[in-house]
Amino acid sequence: MGVQQPARVGALLREWRQRRRLSQLDLALLADTSARHLSCVETGRARPSRAMVLRLSRALDVPLRDRNTLLLAADYAPAYQESSLDDEAMASIRSALDTMLASHEPYPAVVVDRLWNVLLGNRAMAVLMDGIPQHLLLPQPNVFRLALHPDGLAQRLVNLHEVRALFLERLHRQVIATGDAHLRALYEEVGGYPVPEDPGAERGGSAGNAPSPIQVPLRIRTPQGELAMFSTMATFGAPADVTLSELAIEFFYPFDEHTANALHALASTGTTADSPLLR
Repeated sequence: MGVQQPARVGALLREWRQRRRLSQLDLALLADTSARHLSCVETGRARPSRAMVLRLSRALDVPLRDRNTLLLAADYAPAYQESSLDDEAMASIRSALDTMLASHEPYPAVVVDRLWNVLLGNRAMAVLMDGIPQHLLLPQPNVFRLALHPDGLAQRLVNLHEVRALFLERLHRQVIATGDAHLRALYEEVGGYPVPEDPGAERGGSAGNAPSPIQVPLRIRTPQGELAMFSTMATFGAPADVTLSELAIEFFYPFDEHTANALHALASTGTTADSPLLR
């Protein structure tokens, strides 16, 4: 058994190196080791130390969850804990998330995990969640299912084809970068959703084909008219916990004055108070 473990960690390291499109020499230089030693590690002829596994992981920008997997494959204990957001140790993080979500209102904001499952959302998310059926909310809502499923936001997107292409490209890049089987399954699922064939569904946006600094804003049909939004993503710096390293906060912003006014008006009337994402 002891002979097989180094071979297993070596094979995993080789996969990550190839995923990053690095030669053995490239990685050896980044990790301050020799290409010869790295070759021996990858083929199982040498067992890397715990420090070497971590050094190679950092050089390869391996996610913390997968760094633990590499350590276990080399017969070492994991280096990073994985906590629940409800754990006492995560109280300050949960408080920070709640503050960020609330302070972003009246604009939507949502917290997601590495698989784009929705963990938290603010009240303003109601404008995006209007009419979403229960089967897309349970057991846990997922950003890509919510956006691209025919029963979800897709039926209200003015520029569905553009948004779909952008979302699938983003998810595909993440699959390639991580090799995550769950993300690949999600990509195959949402990529298989039916889409309208009529290209006329893509027209009718208030901005048309006017030049824009945002490649593909979300253009959504609502009772308040067409609302246009773009988003930014934020993550925590220097995480030492698997859960924290995989959290991302997506902040939505109005793309035009009409959208900004509509979101402020919805907040002032309390229309956004029933967001199904609030926990």
